[in-house]
Amino acid sequence: MIELRQLTKRYGRTTAVDGLTCTVRPGRVTGFLGPNGAGKSTTLRLLLGLDRPTRGDALIGGKRYRDLPEPARHVGALLDAGARQDGRTARNHLTWLARASRIPLRRVGEVLDLVGLADVADRRTRTFSLGMGQRLGLAAALLGDPEVLLLDEPVNGLDPEGVRWIRTLLRDLAQEGRTVFVSSHLMSEMAITADHLVVIGRGRLLADIGTAEFVDRADSLEDAFFRLTGGTGA
Repeated sequence: MIELRQLTKRYGRTTAVDGLTCTVRPGRVTGFLGPNGAGKSTTLRLLLGLDRPTRGDALIGGKRYRDLPEPARHVGALLDAGARQDGRTARNHLTWLARASRIPLRRVGEVLDLVGLADVADRRTRTFSLGMGQRLGLAAALLGDPEVLLLDEPVNGLDPEGVRWIRTLLRDLAQEGRTVFVSSHLMSEMAITADHLVVIGRGRLLADIGTAEFVDRADSLEDAFFRLTGGTGA
């Protein structure tokens, strides 16, 4: 379970995350919805210990990320699919990550199969399309067979077939009892993919709501979005 408790992050006079409190539960896909610049990526960075909160807590299983034993086995993250060494092959990239995190090397082949990259595993990643890079980033997130997945805009660069594939994959992972937290600025995509939504604007919580109820109340939530974001829609 992910818990955000009055989570706040300020950069000088700018408040990126403002008193954010919510709980992300296992067994369902939770969409983290908001316009670009709403504070979604900052929140994920705080959860992963890549930045420190000004105030409040970002907890995974009741602990800060840095206090988790073997964190790669507990939490898988996709923040930037371009964060890889272009001179390596996909297989070498994942092998390096597995060795660094003491993950069995058999997982490399398993996740390459899972994300549909087995046939290009020995190609240099510099030759990968944006969509292939997203699949490789997802493979890296799944490498430790984690209980928790944090994914930032995972459908970027995917063709329609790839988008449908990732929707199915995320639902399957949630049905296995994992906590799946997916950020997006696309309301239409999250309405299809997610079971539950955490909606933010300007770093503040706008709604913590089931997707079906969100769809029923879409007009009023869009109005609230515009008020919070100063006219920037999602």
